[in-house]
Amino acid sequence: MRIIFIRSLYQSFIIAIIVLMSACHNSPGNSGTASSGVKPEDALSTFELEPGFKIELLAAEPLVSDPVDMEIDEYGRLYVVEMHGYPLDKAGSGIIKLLEDTNGDGRMDKSTVFADGLTLPNSIMRWKKGILITDAPNVFYFEDTNGDGKADIKDTMLTGFALSNPQHNLNSPVLGMDNWIYLGHEGAVATQTYQKEFGDQGTEIYFPGHPDSPRLAKNASGRSVRFRPDQHLLETTSSNTQFGHSFDQWGHHFLVNNSNHIFQEVMAAGYLKRNPGLVVTDATQSLSDHGNAAEVFPVTKNPEHQLLTDVGVITSACGLTEYLGGAFPAPFDNASFVAEPVSNLVHVDKLSEKGASFIASRIHPNKEFLASTDAWFRPVNMYVGPDGALYVVDYYREIIEHPEWMGEEVVKSGKLYNGHDMGRIYRITPTNAKAADWTKGLKLGDASSEQLVEQLSNPNIWWRLNAQRLLVDRKDKTALAALEKMAQNASSPLGRVHALWALEGLGELKPQLAELALADINPGVRENAIKLVELHLSAAPGLSKALLSLENDKDPKVRFQLLCTLGSVNSPEALKVRNKLLFKDINDQWMQVAALSGSSAETESLLKVVLDSFHKEIPAYTSLVQRLGAMIGGSSKPAVVHNLILKATSTQSGEWQAPLMEGLAQGFKTQKTPVAYNGDQDLLIRTFFENSSASLRNASLNLLKVVGIPNAASKNDAIKKAASRITDVSQPEEKRVEAINFLSLGNPAPYADSLKKLISPREQSSIQIASLRTLSAVPDTTVSQFLLQQWNNLTPDIQNAAMSTFLVNDDRIAMLLNAIEGGKVQASSVGWQRSVRLMAQSNLKLREKARRLLTKTDEERMKVNKEYQSALTLKGDVAQGKNVYVKNCSMCHQVRGAMGVSFGPDLGTIHNWSPEAIMANILAPNLSISSGYDLWEVELKTGETFQGIIESETATAVKLKNSGAEERTVNRTDIKTLKALNMSSMTSGLEKQINQQQMADLLAFLKENK
Repeated sequence: MRIIFIRSLYQSFIIAIIVLMSACHNSPGNSGTASSGVKPEDALSTFELEPGFKIELLAAEPLVSDPVDMEIDEYGRLYVVEMHGYPLDKAGSGIIKLLEDTNGDGRMDKSTVFADGLTLPNSIMRWKKGILITDAPNVFYFEDTNGDGKADIKDTMLTGFALSNPQHNLNSPVLGMDNWIYLGHEGAVATQTYQKEFGDQGTEIYFPGHPDSPRLAKNASGRSVRFRPDQHLLETTSSNTQFGHSFDQWGHHFLVNNSNHIFQEVMAAGYLKRNPGLVVTDATQSLSDHGNAAEVFPVTKNPEHQLLTDVGVITSACGLTEYLGGAFPAPFDNASFVAEPVSNLVHVDKLSEKGASFIASRIHPNKEFLASTDAWFRPVNMYVGPDGALYVVDYYREIIEHPEWMGEEVVKSGKLYNGHDMGRIYRITPTNAKAADWTKGLKLGDASSEQLVEQLSNPNIWWRLNAQRLLVDRKDKTALAALEKMAQNASSPLGRVHALWALEGLGELKPQLAELALADINPGVRENAIKLVELHLSAAPGLSKALLSLENDKDPKVRFQLLCTLGSVNSPEALKVRNKLLFKDINDQWMQVAALSGSSAETESLLKVVLDSFHKEIPAYTSLVQRLGAMIGGSSKPAVVHNLILKATSTQSGEWQAPLMEGLAQGFKTQKTPVAYNGDQDLLIRTFFENSSASLRNASLNLLKVVGIPNAASKNDAIKKAASRITDVSQPEEKRVEAINFLSLGNPAPYADSLKKLISPREQSSIQIASLRTLSAVPDTTVSQFLLQQWNNLTPDIQNAAMSTFLVNDDRIAMLLNAIEGGKVQASSVGWQRSVRLMAQSNLKLREKARRLLTKTDEERMKVNKEYQSALTLKGDVAQGKNVYVKNCSMCHQVRGAMGVSFGPDLGTIHNWSPEAIMANILAPNLSISSGYDLWEVELKTGETFQGIIESETATAVKLKNSGAEERTVNRTDIKTLKALNMSSMTSGLEKQINQQQMADLLAFLKENK
C-alpha cells in the first residue's frame, strides 16, 4: 500500500503529492512496545461517525497486530493478514492469522497462526478450500487439509511480479462476477535509498507449475492482471490500480491510487487490442466531481505527518470498497467508501450515472463518514461481511509514510515501527442493527447446491458471490435446473445475473438463455447478457441478430457495451448499428473509442459517414474526425491519404478539413518511414500559401513537417516565398508567423540575419518566439551566441522561450551553463523542468556542473527560509497575491479548476495548510519525487527524446505531458527506452522572483477559501 503525501512548490509552484499507503507492519527487530497511542477500550470515543450508524470493536491487540486485510469464509472463519515487515523488513515476518469468537459475544478472543514466513503479504481471498495471498513477487495458495487451523499446503500460484517500494506491489485479489480473479497491480517504482532491498523490477508473470501456460510481459507491463487458476488463463487488464479495487453489482470496475480516490476502467483490454491503429493512452475515467485529490475534513488532534505532509486533501487513498451489503440505508446502500490513513478517516461518495461511466459526489459537503481524533488511527482496508456490516481494518501506526520520503532524523529516531504490536478491526452498522452472529459459525459451505442457488438472490454481495464461487467450484450438474430457473427469476435481477454467470463458469450456459436475457427489464442484466452473448458468438453466430435488436436501448451503458461487442461482429447489419449508436451518443468520448475499436477495415467507411454528417457546432465531431485521420495516417495507405488530402484542400474551409489533416499528421508520425503520394507535397505547399483558413494552413505545414519535401526545387522555391513574407509588415501577423515556421522545413541558416532582426521588442511576441524557434533549427550554436549577446535586451517571455533553444545539444548546454556560472544568466530563469533535464542528462561533466549551479545546499535553503520568515508576520493582500500566483504559479497549476494550466495538482485546497508549511515548500523544493508527478524520459527508435510526466498509458500507447501543457502520445512499438529519471521535478528559484511582501500576498491568496 502506501501513504506519504508531500507537496513541493517551487518556481512555477508545483505541488507534489507523494503518498505511501501502508498495508504493512512491524520488523521483528523492533520488539519493543509502542510508546503511545490510544488503548483499544478507549478508541471508540475518538471517532466521529455518520449519524444513524454505530461502530464496534471486532478485534484488537494483542490478538491481532499490523492488520492490512481480512476474509470471512463460508464457515464464518476470520482470516487476517498481518504485514509486520513494513516499511523495510524482508526477513519473513508476515503472518496470516485465524481469529475466533469462542464465547459468542461478537468479539474475537482467540487467534491461531495459519501461515507465517511471508515477506510483505498484503491481501487475501478465499479460493476453493484455502486462501490466496498476495506477497510480491508471488500469489500463494494456502490450505489446511487436517483441520488443525494451520496451513499444510503452500503452492505458488503465480510469480514474477516486481518487489519494489511496498506501496506499489501487487495486491487485492478480487473474484469478479465473471469468474475471473482480478489482481490490483501497477508498475514498479524505482527506489533510490533502498535500491538493494526494493529494486526488483519483476520478470515475466506466469504459473510456475504449468510452464506451457500463458506468460505476461515483464511485470505485466505495469498493468493489473486477471486470471483463472482452474483453467490456467492469464491476462493483463487495460489499466492499473494502487492498493485496492472494487466492482459494483453489475461488474463495473473501480480503481484507486493515493491521489485519485476513485476512477473506473471503462474499456476492457480485449476491445483495445483488436484494432492496432487505434492509439488509446487511457482506458479509465476519473469519477470524482470534487477533485481527484479531493478535499477532506479530518478531526485529528496533533496529526503525525512527514516531510511537510499537511491536512486538507486526499493523499493516501486505498482500500476502495463499493458497499453492496444490503443493510445500509440510502444513500449509503450503494455508496463508495475509501480509506484515507494519512488523515485518519474514511471518505464516502455516492455514484450517479453519466453515460458509459459515473460521477462520484460527496454525500456531505464538509464532513467525512468516519474520522478519528487519534493520529494513530490508520484505516487501510475495508470489507463487507455476511451481516452486511462494513468492517474497517486499522493498521494503527504512529508513522505510515515510507522512509524513502521522510527526513533522516525521523528514520533514525526509532519511531518507524511504533505501533507494530497494535492493530484493530472495527464493525460499522446502522444503529438498530443486531449483533454479529456469523462469529458463531456459518454453514454456507455445507449447503446443498439448491440452497446455494437460492443465495444468488441475496441482497448481500457476500452471500451472492460466495454462493456463485462454491457452485462453480463444485461443478454439480444437478444444480443446472435450479440455476436456469434462477436465471429467469422475475423478482431478482441480481439473482438472474449471478445465475447466468454461474452457468457460464460451469460451461453450461445455453445460448438461448443468454439471448433471453438480452430482453431483460433490468439494464444491468441486459448489459451483462451482451457480455455473455459475446463469449458465444463464434459457436452460435445467430446470436448477433439478437444483439442488433438492442440498437434503440434506452440505457447508455447497455448501448456502450453493445457497441464494444459489435466491434467483433463483421456484417453490414452490425456496421449500420454501430454507426447509429456512435452518432446517438457522439458526445460521450467512450462511445467514440468503442466505435473506433472495431475492425480497422471499416475506418475509411466510417470517416465518410462522419464527414457526410459533420456538425461544426458539435466539438465531438472534430475530435472524432481527428481520431479517424490519425488511424488512416498510420495505416500506410498512400493512395487513401492522397484522396483525403485532395478532399481536405479543395475548399477554403477548415471545419472538418483541418482536424482531418492534423490527424493524418499524427498518424504519419507513427510510421517508421512516412511516404506521401506523388504530388501531395506540392498540394500542401499551395494550400499553405493560398488557403484562407488559418487552421488548414497550419495543418498543411504540420503534415509537411512529417512527410518532408523531397523535390529540391519545389522546396527551395517554397522557402524563398516564405522568406519574402516574414519581413513584409503588410502581411497579417498570423501569416508572418506561419512563414517563419515554414523556414524550418530546411536549414534556415541563409535567413539567420533576417530572423535575428525579428527578435526585437519592436516585433510582436509571437513573431519573436517563432523566429527563435526557427533560428534554433540552424544546426550549430548560431542561436545561442546571438541570445547570450542580446540576453539583457530580451523580455522575460522571450527569455523563457529562448531557454529551450539551449537544450538541443551539448555545445549549447555548455554555453548556457557557462553563462549561468558567469552571472550573465540567472539560474532561476532556467525553469524547473529544464533544470531537471539539465541535471539528468547523459553527459556526466555537464550534468555535474548543472547540479552544482542549479541546486542549493542545505545551508543555502535554511538561509533563504530564515530570510523569508518575516513574510509570515506581514499582512498579505489577496488581490496582489492573485497577481503573484498568475505570474509565477499558473503555468503549472489551477485553483479549483480555473486560473492556470492543469499540469500539477489543483491548489484549491491549499487553504487547509498552515502558512509555514506553504512557504517552506515554496522555498525548499526537491524534498521528494511526487507520486504521479515524477519525470520520465522516452527515447524513440528514431533517436528523438521527450520528457514529461506520464499522464496516462495503456497496453499500446503512453501519453506524456510537460509543464507547458504540451502533450505527446507515443506508440509503445516506437519506444526504444522509457525510464524514470528518478529526480524530483522540483527546482528552486521562486524566492528570486518574489520578495517578502509578495510572499505574504501569495500566502494570503492561497489561504483564502473561495
